[in-house]
Amino acid sequence: MIAGTGFSAHAQSDTNSVAIAQLEQQNQALQQQLNTLEDMAKKAGIMPSGANADPPVSAMSNFSLSGFVQTSYFYNAERPAGGYSAGYLWNTKDNNFSINKVKITLASPPAERSGDEWSAGYRVSLMAGEDAPALDSGYGSPGGAFDYLREAYVDLNVPIGQGLNVKAGELISLLNYESGDGGAANENFSQGYQWWFTGNGPAAGVQLDYAFTDWLDVKFRVSNGLYVGPVSTTSNKGLMGTIGLKPNAKSWVNLTGFGGEGSGTTDVDGGEVLAGYQITDKLGTGFEGDYFDFLPEDESAKELWSVGGWIWYDFTPKIGLAFRADFLDDKNGGEIKGALPAAPAEYTGIGYDDPTVDHGTLDSYTLTLNLKPTPNIIIQPEVRYDTTSYAGGFNGRDFQFILGCGASYLF
Repeated sequence: MIAGTGFSAHAQSDTNSVAIAQLEQQNQALQQQLNTLEDMAKKAGIMPSGANADPPVSAMSNFSLSGFVQTSYFYNAERPAGGYSAGYLWNTKDNNFSINKVKITLASPPAERSGDEWSAGYRVSLMAGEDAPALDSGYGSPGGAFDYLREAYVDLNVPIGQGLNVKAGELISLLNYESGDGGAANENFSQGYQWWFTGNGPAAGVQLDYAFTDWLDVKFRVSNGLYVGPVSTTSNKGLMGTIGLKPNAKSWVNLTGFGGEGSGTTDVDGGEVLAGYQITDKLGTGFEGDYFDFLPEDESAKELWSVGGWIWYDFTPKIGLAFRADFLDDKNGGEIKGALPAAPAEYTGIGYDDPTVDHGTLDSYTLTLNLKPTPNIIIQPEVRYDTTSYAGGFNGRDFQFILGCGASYLF
């Protein structure tokens, strides 16, 4: 039995040795074939030569694809003539389901701040939907060449000091507390009036950003005017500078000044204060104050100022409540009257019913319930009350009451 067992083990060992030798010969043959193919690819220029060569498409080796889909339904209790809610930027067609926004963003990691090395990145965002004409670069652009483009820029770190960040391309505004992404990024689904009347759309330009300390940051931007979009018909420019302050981990303040070409023959200058304070982990606040001075040729200056506030409370990670109030005073017909986005003929706008009125006020009060059943879904039932001193401002009324619900899916 012992001899039999030993013979069997020895025979099995010999068989394994033969199999291993055959596998080694096959591996050597495959490696030779692979080396031959790589040499042929390098000679043909299909693969780079050199041990440290970059991959053929290095820009695609590290990037992110993100965005959101947003839809809603809203109802104007005042039943506006023609079915269009005057002054209401989103869901202008009353009592209708809307595809508000579909946004897709392709971006590399941002350029890393460094005083020693250069680094670069990029960001491109495309947007379509009912809200897109008031958000995209293509709004009013020649030939629609920039339709669906929200932003597109190169991000560069210049190794100066602690690192100078440079962005060049189509940049979204530095103004306003709210993001143009609406409920996908803001505590309220609809945009406040400040966002439209005291902001500016995307514009082509260059921005320099330098962080002196953890609590002090400075930005300076030169663009093709403040309201002309990606292409200007003149050589005039718009200038904007922002000082960012972070006194502590719970608060921040941005101080912005601007001036330059507005649109056509109108110049504009002014300033803005943005601030936020996180009182507790669940309770937060925000603030925006604006002043604009419009300077048309051969006309007296026209002023516009506004103030707005936000407060929200998260009862749980999935349930929260937010309130926004904003007030705009168009002292002498500077910007509110006739400055709303393009709309069908049924749309009368603010103050259009009485052409003799050249000044007025506009304010809104919005309460939003924020429901987040999953990290990717935001559901926002909302009620909003708007008032104006313009005669016949909201389709013959001085107020309007709008309620409905918006939903966003983030990916």
